[in-house]
Amino acid sequence: MVYPPHISFWEIKQYLQNNDLVVVGSGIVGLTSAIFYKKKNPKAKVLVLEKGLLPSGASTKNAGFACFGSLSEILSDMKTSTEYEVFELIQERLNGLSELRSLVGDLHLDYKPCGGFEVFMKSDLELFEKCIAFLPLANKELNNRVGLAETYSIVDDKIDAFGFSCVNHLVLNKHEGSLDTGKMMNRLISIASQLDITILNGMEVSEIAEINSGVEVNLQNGVALKCKKLHIATNGFASSLLPQLDVKPARAQVLITSPIKNLKLNGTFHLDEGFYYFRNVGNRILFGGGRQLDVEGETTANLATTNLIQNKLDELLKSVILPSSDYEVEHRWAGIMGVGLTKKAIVKQVSGNVTCAVRLGGMGVAIGTSIGRKSADIID
Repeated sequence: MVYPPHISFWEIKQYLQNNDLVVVGSGIVGLTSAIFYKKKNPKAKVLVLEKGLLPSGASTKNAGFACFGSLSEILSDMKTSTEYEVFELIQERLNGLSELRSLVGDLHLDYKPCGGFEVFMKSDLELFEKCIAFLPLANKELNNRVGLAETYSIVDDKIDAFGFSCVNHLVLNKHEGSLDTGKMMNRLISIASQLDITILNGMEVSEIAEINSGVEVNLQNGVALKCKKLHIATNGFASSLLPQLDVKPARAQVLITSPIKNLKLNGTFHLDEGFYYFRNVGNRILFGGGRQLDVEGETTANLATTNLIQNKLDELLKSVILPSSDYEVEHRWAGIMGVGLTKKAIVKQVSGNVTCAVRLGGMGVAIGTSIGRKSADIID
C-alpha cells in the first residue's frame, strides 16, 4: 500500500498497520464496542476513527436523559409494533442504562435519579385520558417484567410548584433520571485509553472494501489502511457507507438558557409524545425537539439549526415552561440521530469482515452500552 508524503513511517507503523479491529465512530456505541471487544481480546490492536474533532452524531449533543419511556410514547410505539415488542424495547433500555452506569459509574455520569415527568397541556385532554387508561397496564407490565413497582403516577399537585403555564396534568415516571453526556464520553475515552485503544479524530471514512486478508479503509484525507475486522458505529451517518440498510439521519435541535435565579424545575420532562423534552442543567433550561414540525427537512445530516424549529422552542419556552422568568438563550445546536421504519437497532454482520451497530432511534444513551456489548460478540 502506498502512503501519501504527509504520513511518516512512524505514523504508518503505529496507527495504520496491523490493526485487528477498526471501529468507525467514536460515540457511545463505537467506544463501548471497542471497549468490550478489547476486554475480550486484550492482545488485539484496536483503532477508533472519528470524522469530527468531537463525536459528530448525538452522543454529546443530546439532552442527557436517562429515560426509558413516557406513557404517550409507549402508546405511540404500539401503533407500529406489538405490545410485546414495545415492552421488550423498554426492558432493553432499562438493561442498557444499568450497563452504562455499571461501566462508567454514577459519579462519572453525574447521574441523578430525579424522575421523568410527562407534561399535558390543555389541548392534550384526549391524549391524557388515553394515557391514564393505559397507566395501570403499564405499571403492571413493568412490575412483572423488571420488578419496577408503581412506575407511573399522576402528580398534578406539582404543576404550580414547577411554575408552568397552560399545563393541566403531569405524570411522573419515578424510575427515570438525568446525566451529563459530556462527562460520560470523557470517561469512556479514559477507559478506552487505559485499555490501549487508539482514537484518531478528523479521520472521515470515504470508502470500504473487503479484501482477502480483511478490509481496506479509505479516508477523505487520502490515507488508507487495512484491518482484519471493521465495525461501523456511525448511527445516523451510516447510509454513506452502508446504503443498503434501513437507516436515515434525523436531526434534533436543542437550546440552552443562561442561568435563571430561583429556577423551580427539577427533573426531566417530555411534552407532545416525547417530541419535545427539557430539563434543569445547573439552573439553566435545556430544551430540544420539534422534529415533527418538518420531518422531511429534519431528515438530514446537516448540523445547522433552523428558524422554524428554534422559534417554536422559543415560543414554548416563554409561554409554557418559563412564563414568569427572566432569561436569555445562550446557545443553540443540533445533533444527528439514526432512525428507520422501526425502533429496533441494527446490530449485524454486513459481510465477511464487516459488522455494524446503527439506527439507535434516539435511544443511544439508554441502549448504546448494551448495543456495544452485543457488537463485541458479533465481531468475534
